[in-house]
Amino acid sequence: MQRFLIATGVLLVLAGLLWPWLQRLPWGRLPGDFAIERDGFSFYFPLGTSLLLSALLTLVLWWWRK
Repeated sequence: MQRFLIATGVLLVLAGLLWPWLQRLPWGRLPGDFAIERDGFSFYFPLGTSLLLSALLTLVLWWWRK
């Protein structure tokens, strides 16, 4: 558990330092992300992004446990 918390902290620090470059990635604008905008109402559901992140996280955790 300690190793996991340290790795998570290091990843968060790296993501914070690399944020100006990470913003340019198309996360949140992938096919399958739904955005509905009407008068006085906006709804955003990042289905494509969620599926991609879930698959990547599953592969990373599967690789880490091997």
